[in-house]
Amino acid sequence: QVQLVESGGGLVQAGASLELSCAHSGRGRNGLAVAWFRQRPGEEREFVGGITWRNNTRVSDSLKDRFAISRSNAKEIVYLQVNQLKPEDTAVYYCAADWVYNGPNSLVYLFWGQGTQVTVSS
Repeated sequence: QVQLVESGGGLVQAGASLELSCAHSGRGRNGLAVAWFRQRPGEEREFVGGITWRNNTRVSDSLKDRFAISRSNAKEIVYLQVNQLKPEDTAVYYCAADWVYNGPNSLVYLFWGQGTQVTVSS
């Protein structure tokens, strides 16, 4: 079983930056691809970006100028760096993982974390 735990969210002012973390553990964690999603209030869950086991990354076109994804050297943590935050970035941010990289299809990922709240004030 694989466990995912997100952290790093909080309440910040517009223009601030945060580094969100997704720690994955448990037997079978090697070989995982990890994706980030977010769900804004009243909206459907949307794809933010992802990283493969070989550290190829992708970020949504609408966010790639401000967001970036990386992984720790030991591949135990995947990071989502979020810069120049705007009020419309307020959302619960989730990480998801699978042994196959599924891109933006949130219905396919096998493992999910509990999410971390990001709130951006005006």
